Amino acid sequence: MKLGIFLLAAQFEAGDQGTVLTSAMDAGCAAEEAGFDEAWIAEHHFVPYGLCPSAVTFAAMLLGRTDRLRVGTAISVLPNTHPVALGEQAALLDQLSGGRFTLGIGRGGPWVDLEVFGSGIERYDEEGWAESVDLLMRWLTLRRVGAEGKHFRFRPVPVVPRPLTRPHPPAIIACTSATSAALAARQGLPMLLGMHADDCEKAEMISAYDAAARACGRDPRGVEHAAASVALVADSRAEAVRELKAALPRWLNRGLSAHQTVDGRARTMRDPHAYTDYLCEIHPVGTPRDVIAALRRTTEATGIRRHLLFAEGAGRPERTLDNIHRLGKEVLPEIRADAEQ
Repeated sequence: MKLGIFLLAAQFEAGDQGTVLTSAMDAGCAAEEAGFDEAWIAEHHFVPYGLCPSAVTFAAMLLGRTDRLRVGTAISVLPNTHPVALGEQAALLDQLSGGRFTLGIGRGGPWVDLEVFGSGIERYDEEGWAESVDLLMRWLTLRRVGAEGKHFRFRPVPVVPRPLTRPHPPAIIACTSATSAALAARQGLPMLLGMHADDCEKAEMISAYDAAARACGRDPRGVEHAAASVALVADSRAEAVRELKAALPRWLNRGLSAHQTVDGRARTMRDPHAYTDYLCEIHPVGTPRDVIAALRRTTEATGIRRHLLFAEGAGRPERTLDNIHRLGKEVLPEIRADAEQ
């Protein structure tokens, strides 16, 4: 298995936002020191759920402060930006990092972001989303690219700089439905599955992906899907659950409720306390043995061997660093031993 740290730059308490962002960067550096394979950063706009508005910029900073760690975006919100602009940034980071960058992309939500950045709901809807993904991947793969689609039309131009990694820099698509799984399969890209999905849902998504891949003549075997999960190590499971229940509900309620839809469509909000209970139940939370067992269980049920561990769940920067340290010291060696068997 491959383990990475998943960072949201989550603002649990009102206060200095610079401290939150700096703490997230420190956590990314700590992941390299603890022996993790990679670190991932999320992107959000106009909400305290996560304070990083540019996952690519954060990734660039973290790549510059580390030597070995792979760094990815989880995710860059593609409908908010031009695919070529994002492709140029990804190629730049691929070159400057020596191939340590992974571009994760997703649709985001039908949020007010689309109004602020001027892309509109059409870029979020299925047709615009698929056209954006196609243009981005052509930019990362070819020497010269033009566009004649509904949303993007321009004469062919040279790709400068070209990515270092062939056929393109590592990329992954956040997927929450069979439709998005099919899009990922058509592009030959792995899926990133979110924290909300249990093992059964993850397995169903992979089945949908496999069927779509075979339908378009692609072999789904060996595709390295990834899954995000809450991970907290403590001396007992009860202690870990208690910490998460003390921190997550207030953050979830304050952060997620701040999202505004761009077109007034109805939203369904999870109860933050019930959702916290659910996350504690399905994710690697508890003693090191509990965490190892949960990761093994997910891998056995789904085949996923790449795990992105959300380490900030206790809500305090010092506890995040302690969590990363303990995961690296008490969990990672056994997971690595599994991979060698």
